[in-house]
Amino acid sequence: MSTATAGAARASRYGETPGPTSRTGRSVRRLNAPNPLWGSNGVAFGPDGRLYVAQFLAGRISALDPATGELDDVVPMGGPVRSPDDLAFGADGSMYIADLVPGLVWRRAPDGAYTVVSDEVKVPNGITCVGDRLFVNEMRMGGRLLELFPDGGAPRVLTEGLAFGNAMQLGPDGHLYYPHMVTGEVWRIPPDGGAPERVAQDVHEPVAVRFDQGGVLHVLSRGEAGLVTRIDLHGSGSRTVLTSGLTGLDNAAFDPENRMYVSSFASGGVTELHPDGRTRTVVPRGLDGPYGVTVDLGGTVYAADHYRVAVPPPTPAPDGADPVETPLLRPFAHGITAAAGLLHLASQYGEVTTYDPKTGTTRVRAQGLRRPTGIAAGPDGTLVIAETDAGRIVTLDADDTLTVLAEGLPRPVDVALDADGRVYVSDELGGTVLRIDGPEGPDAATDAAGPVTVVDGLDAPQGLTVLGDELFTVETGTRRLLAVSLSTGQLRVEAEELPVGPPPGTVPRAEAALFTHAMPGLPRPFAGVTAAPDGTLLLAANGEGTVLRLSPRDAG
Repeated sequence: MSTATAGAARASRYGETPGPTSRTGRSVRRLNAPNPLWGSNGVAFGPDGRLYVAQFLAGRISALDPATGELDDVVPMGGPVRSPDDLAFGADGSMYIADLVPGLVWRRAPDGAYTVVSDEVKVPNGITCVGDRLFVNEMRMGGRLLELFPDGGAPRVLTEGLAFGNAMQLGPDGHLYYPHMVTGEVWRIPPDGGAPERVAQDVHEPVAVRFDQGGVLHVLSRGEAGLVTRIDLHGSGSRTVLTSGLTGLDNAAFDPENRMYVSSFASGGVTELHPDGRTRTVVPRGLDGPYGVTVDLGGTVYAADHYRVAVPPPTPAPDGADPVETPLLRPFAHGITAAAGLLHLASQYGEVTTYDPKTGTTRVRAQGLRRPTGIAAGPDGTLVIAETDAGRIVTLDADDTLTVLAEGLPRPVDVALDADGRVYVSDELGGTVLRIDGPEGPDAATDAAGPVTVVDGLDAPQGLTVLGDELFTVETGTRRLLAVSLSTGQLRVEAEELPVGPPPGTVPRAEAALFTHAMPGLPRPFAGVTAAPDGTLLLAANGEGTVLRLSPRDAG
């Protein structure tokens, strides 16, 4: 499959499908262009001169022609490789892949055959080849750096005690260089073993170490500013720091002409980064999800995008520009709601936080929940959260006291409130939308009997919002947006052919583990929807990486 990324109109991950349409005359448009890469992680030039890009979130690896921007899927979705985070090429042209979540290291032979090199590496991430030798490190506290033997043999441990290893490379002095992401250090060790030596400290969030063709060490930062620190290892050890503005840098590769290409786990894309800080977009950046979506009273749209909170522009960005702003680099945000000038976020890894855009401060409200997903705020500031894996709906008051509102649900995903304070819940596994009446609500007498079914027989409903007397839910199984009258119960199709879930023709991955060796794993899909006061609906089209705006008929 080839996808040309040049030009203002970019192909959706859904290919030549008709695209979303509204049955009720709503105007449907994308706030941002589809994302060609589902995040971009490890990058390495292959024997054919193309740049190979590992996409952890997509479970695929693409080969990029830097001159044209053309992408070819080499390791497709639905194959044996589940979550490629880094890759390297051996002397015989074999591709070696660090498959992070299942904890596997793969060899893809030049003829395309796959074999498992090792299943004994916990959270494999950084990977590099030295001739026909293969080295891998572990992205965890107390991690190891190992040599693996593709033709058989037990792994050999070079050193232990890594503080989150990541992208590493052989230096011109014959040592393996690798970062400690947590402690802000760069270390080196001889490939044949020996005592590791720290070569740099106080480096900002180092995620990758790379040497250019002249032997200069470049250390990439995974932070918001996109820092690249150049370190003179041949003389004084002096440093220069370049601010690229590329949020969430992940990896880099230098071509034979010493051009530097960088990737971003937070927004995907591939960018050529010049020594003076100028950039050239090779593959445009985009959204990794999105998942939850919300809009504040000023009309600003916010999307929870797994690694960050993103703000799509009111009008599409020029081709080559980052299609979104990133006011907050917040790991693993999936549910989001705006209320009273604040953003409330739910991470599928158990945390609920409140972010103040004016002060830039974040307050942790709850931890240890079992995959909280959808989140909504009541008029008094109380938060209502769908604790998906616990089968519960819980609330958090101003003092962060947690109260169980309902439990025993199959798989609650999203929540919404109506004007009377009643809580609505979409249950993906049960195929229902339920109502939970508050203790002072008009139907409080039914509360003791448990949630009330509003509509059933749905195919995996997820996103949920209330607009006046109507409730809208994203039925992901049929890729439709449904509207339900809260007064009559009448159901209608508001929009269809929505790009949510895996693209047609791809094999959906099995339910992903949330954690692997105490580390976050792969996100579960969540297609959120929200309503603006003017009747506009905003929908997270996570199948292609866009936010859809569905405007009322009279808005044109």
